[in-house]
Amino acid sequence: MADEQVQGFRIGDVEVLRVIEWQGAHVPVGTLVPDCAPEVWSEHEEQLVPDHREAGGDRAVVTLQTWVVRSGGRTVVVDTGVGNGRERPGAPLFHQRKGRFLERLAKAGVRPQDVDVVVNTHVHGDHVGWNTHAVDGAWVPTFPRARYLLPAADDAYFGPRGGYAGGVREVDRLVYEDSVAPVHRSGQAVLWEGGHRIDENLLLEPAPGHTPGSSVLRVESRGERAVFVGDLLHSPVQILHPECNSCFCLDPQQAAASRMRVLERAADQRELVVPAHFSGAGAVEVRKARHGFTLHRWAA
Repeated sequence: MADEQVQGFRIGDVEVLRVIEWQGAHVPVGTLVPDCAPEVWSEHEEQLVPDHREAGGDRAVVTLQTWVVRSGGRTVVVDTGVGNGRERPGAPLFHQRKGRFLERLAKAGVRPQDVDVVVNTHVHGDHVGWNTHAVDGAWVPTFPRARYLLPAADDAYFGPRGGYAGGVREVDRLVYEDSVAPVHRSGQAVLWEGGHRIDENLLLEPAPGHTPGSSVLRVESRGERAVFVGDLLHSPVQILHPECNSCFCLDPQQAAASRMRVLERAADQRELVVPAHFSGAGAVEVRKARHGFTLHRWAA
């Protein structure tokens, strides 16, 4: 799929659009999901190549993307990508980007002023970047009318109250200051915990482990269901082997437990699973297997 394209599907009365910021081969698969042994990747090669692992190579194919959900007359943006012009030392893909995300959003028929709600499934730099943009040298909210729904646990951990994640990585302070703090200053931030209903079709629920406040967005309309899982999954190999964590999971045991719980419900209730970084079709139905789950059917 050319990365300029916008794709879409429906969940009952809810319209879903996919807007891509970047996609391609990134880090080695063993770096991205170190819990999975090399033989696991080899065993499932036919299911992973070329959309999720490069052909003839060892790098994971990933996508940086935003999902736009139209429900009940509202326009909801789920995760906002990397953003432009950011100081992201140590992350060449994210550092001082000059991408065309807002142009692609416009191709999907979405202007910043049209957005009613922004959902950040968690506070990592590739999920909050377009929360803001630079105007006259200052970071201001990109979506001027929107409520920004932020998990309270992540806001506390990555913000000044938590010492910017304990000061372990300088990038956590940079991300919070350019992509989250301006939303607080504008009065548009809404912190939630325990669960948050957006409307009759959309419900946010905690799924901690990847970060303290990692969350999923459940969609249900006219008997059809989907679940936007953020970084609960980075690769389909984690569906086949849900015990495997990514290198970014802060609490691996809790992350694996959340992953198993969300996938079990998705299989039981026939929810379409929509991760933040899957390439290819971007979303998949899962079914239970003897060990873990199977990739039943990719979204059209």
